Amino acid sequence: MSTLPAWVLAPISFALFALNLAFWGSIVLVLSLLRLLPLAPWQRFCGKVVHGCYHQWIGINTFLIKLVNNLDWQEQLPAEGLSHEQWYLMIANHQSWLDVVLLMQFTHGRMPLPKFFLKEELRWVPFVGIGAWALDMPFMKRYSQAYLAKHPELKGQDIDSTKRSCEKFRHQPTTIINFVEGTRCSKAKQQQKQSPFTHLLPPKAGGIAFTLASMGEQFDAILDVTLIYPDNPKHIVLAMLSGKLKRVVLQVERLPVTEQLIGDYFHDEAFRQQFQQWLNQRWQRKDQLITDFHRSGQCLTTLAESRAGSG
Repeated sequence: MSTLPAWVLAPISFALFALNLAFWGSIVLVLSLLRLLPLAPWQRFCGKVVHGCYHQWIGINTFLIKLVNNLDWQEQLPAEGLSHEQWYLMIANHQSWLDVVLLMQFTHGRMPLPKFFLKEELRWVPFVGIGAWALDMPFMKRYSQAYLAKHPELKGQDIDSTKRSCEKFRHQPTTIINFVEGTRCSKAKQQQKQSPFTHLLPPKAGGIAFTLASMGEQFDAILDVTLIYPDNPKHIVLAMLSGKLKRVVLQVERLPVTEQLIGDYFHDEAFRQQFQQWLNQRWQRKDQLITDFHRSGQCLTTLAESRAGSG
């Protein structure tokens, strides 16, 4: 379908994605209401069916992306491999709404279904909000420093939400995905936040530090994902809907969950500085990797091998 004119293909593909979301979202909405019945076996059954709908929705999205675009998908996976029977904490850079769909596509059939940390505003998006609630995804309220100064009683509420949500993930293998920049990266946001990075926003450490403190002993690994759209740096979703998405480059680096990454981020100053330094180093590495890719045009595997050899 990528041979169709963009003005024809974009509304068609948008309708297909919307229909996919509406169909599965409607089923999930009904199941979510039925799940409110206070019967534990019934709630478990509804939960399994909801996750089945989530799995099918991801699979059809993957099919539609490939149907609409002549896509070159380049990826570098960890040598250790991935498993459906393990718990993962995935951190990734964030450029577009499409990141969410593509990370779902990447996990599909390889590892446990992903759960995202979502902005509170998404709770009210049709189908998305109810689906995320039914799947026990955490909604995070983010307050500015100025707002917290006026309302100090709200400090730490998003962390409490994280803790409650993480408790639900202990019962079955889960992939928890966190865009640690907190929002999609753009040149305007980089200037606003005075980002020291060329391609990224400064990472926010509090959410993943607390997740590791809550579930660190259960995570089998941290997956550091780098997403690049080499030929579509702007308007990525529109390019995908129009059949113009040409390449997606994805690198996954598997990191161990060590004792140095688990601690009291909010009350231990030494640990907080250590954790922030670790995360900033990861982001410096990611930023350099993206820069090297754009300069050379090489695949990530070649870049990783050449950097390892020079090191």
